[in-house]
Amino acid sequence: MDERVSSAIAHWAPRFTTNGVTVSDFERITRGLEDWAGWCAAWSSVASEHEELGRDALADERFLSAGRHLSRAAIYYHFAKFVFVEDLDQMQQAHLRALTCLMDALPHLSPPGRRVEIDFEGSKLVGVLRLPSAPGPHPAVLLLSGLDSAKEEQRSVEDSFLDRGIATFSVDGPGQGEAEYDLPIRGDWSQPGEALLDALGAQPEIDESRLAVWGVSLGGYYAPRVAAAVGDRVRACVALAGPYDFGACWDDLPALTRQTFQVRSGAGSDEEAHRIASTLNLDGSAKAISAPLLVVFGRKDRLIPWRHAERLAAEAGGEVELLMLEDGNHGCANLAPWHRPYTADWVARRLR
Repeated sequence: MDERVSSAIAHWAPRFTTNGVTVSDFERITRGLEDWAGWCAAWSSVASEHEELGRDALADERFLSAGRHLSRAAIYYHFAKFVFVEDLDQMQQAHLRALTCLMDALPHLSPPGRRVEIDFEGSKLVGVLRLPSAPGPHPAVLLLSGLDSAKEEQRSVEDSFLDRGIATFSVDGPGQGEAEYDLPIRGDWSQPGEALLDALGAQPEIDESRLAVWGVSLGGYYAPRVAAAVGDRVRACVALAGPYDFGACWDDLPALTRQTFQVRSGAGSDEEAHRIASTLNLDGSAKAISAPLLVVFGRKDRLIPWRHAERLAAEAGGEVELLMLEDGNHGCANLAPWHRPYTADWVARRLR
């Protein structure tokens, strides 16, 4: 098996199945997949089956089923492209299918979602807003993805907050999803964070005085940077599996991760990508975090060493809780029941 295929499976298998891929589909996609060049096509082929189920359901006016099938197809297309940077044309085709399926699914999700576009630095940041079924105005959480994730992947995370009466705003920031082609990854997230919070707070159904920010992986770095920049505009912050200093992790990262970061940061070489990665650093920012902070981490994370979580927890300026899961992998996707409900409860208490 191609080392890149085995690396992707070893690092992310629980993430796939926790975030919407059925176990049987994961097994048939990866079974016999020996060449990384076939990764995107293998995922896209099965994604198209779920898309067809969704299209048939739409034509038959079975709208709840259509929403579920199409949102699942979007996740599969997303995983087809998520670190597939060796063939950018094929990657973008899969990404377009993911976007199309998600946008067509949004009106039929329960609760439904809507697309929100934000003008930003000559381009756009795009998010998906979903509202609880009860009357508003609602508290809300801004959901920030990582290096290789995007808003298409966040349905199961959204549901844990929506079930508790919290609106969700899953976004693509610089270097992510729809913004990855025009806006490179950056270390300073004050301006993107403020723009996203402005857009969220401007929605008529949202209570701007009750906002939180959550992030996973690199999003677990972005969320504390946003909290440090905006002060009491957010009432809670969750950092899941985020680095304190991404540059310090560089030499031990999988080749797929380094290559993806190089493309999405606009770097011309591995060395330049490493220099940009070093700007993703909370030194000097952590102490400015005044909102209550929940740091969630897995001690068996093979991408980001667990001591990064301890350092953030030690340096943050306000109330801090560190939830260290002894058997957790990167993002603790292998232990979702041990942190997702608790995280949603923790945020809900602080947004009451």
